[in-house]
Amino acid sequence: MSLLKPIHVGPLTIDAPVILAPMTGVTDLPFRRVVKRYGAGLTVSEMIASQAMIRETRQSLQKAAWDPSEEPVSLQLAGCEPAAMAEAARLNEQRGAAIIDINMGCPVKKVVNGDAGSALMRDLKLAAQIIDSTVKAVGVPVTLKMRMGWCHDSLNAPELARIAEDLGVRMITVHGRTRNQMYKGSADWAFVRRVKAATTVPVIVNGDICSRADARQALAQSGADGVMIGRGAYGRPWLLGQVLADLVGDGEQGDPSLDEQLAVIVEQYDAMLSLYGSETGVRLARKHLGWYVKGLPGSAEFRNTVNRIDDPKAVVAALREFYAPYLQRIAA
Repeated sequence: MSLLKPIHVGPLTIDAPVILAPMTGVTDLPFRRVVKRYGAGLTVSEMIASQAMIRETRQSLQKAAWDPSEEPVSLQLAGCEPAAMAEAARLNEQRGAAIIDINMGCPVKKVVNGDAGSALMRDLKLAAQIIDSTVKAVGVPVTLKMRMGWCHDSLNAPELARIAEDLGVRMITVHGRTRNQMYKGSADWAFVRRVKAATTVPVIVNGDICSRADARQALAQSGADGVMIGRGAYGRPWLLGQVLADLVGDGEQGDPSLDEQLAVIVEQYDAMLSLYGSETGVRLARKHLGWYVKGLPGSAEFRNTVNRIDDPKAVVAALREFYAPYLQRIAA
């Protein structure tokens, strides 16, 4: 029996609401492409600053890059100026976005100090102006990602959800932590049920979903319509497909073979070099390589070694050398 039903985001239907969370420095095009191939119902871009999008900076254009395999494409924007958010939304719609997601959940100081991200949960009047301007600026559906509130003394996500729905937002994702918690403690999936009760649009539960069992529990506790997976997918782009198969009753899917995992790593690595250039690509890929090898014997030593290598070909050679004994063992 399936625990998931298709959800409707405006005119769009998401058949499998197992969604990849937007994560700065992680969910770029090369990573999202792999996640989508393994079975994600929807992927969301990294957070793009609205002012940078308007200026079309190199970094904002890299973040806004997408692949046809991801369609419908969801691009996430952050900002604190209604007019700038509206203009950035229009630009992304012109670039092919099928969904514009507004970030009101990022807890990082750099974002919050600029009165964007989760800081907007302290100013619902400004939050409403941003939502209203963004919705009116585009013809595609607008969605919203938020936290429970700024702190436990101000758990206003249900109130913001009602405001957002009244202004035309078509889906709401809630990370079960406050801003002040950052990523500490445990996500409160049960709290999301209060947001679900406050609105009629689809609600997605997010935070600490790192396994099939987590996804089942998060859905049961929250009553949400789908799950969004973030850090649980570090080094495991196949996790969303595994969760999806479990939730729809297709049985348990194991991890890919180490041969396949190595091929995926090299594919993603090459794609990052193409997107960012060799120097930046090598640097940005290091964390991904560390996540992929985590848990294998000698992974700590490998990370220490590869993090000091700047030559892209030498990195791939080191990667293949690291995996070689495990592949041979399987072959034997």
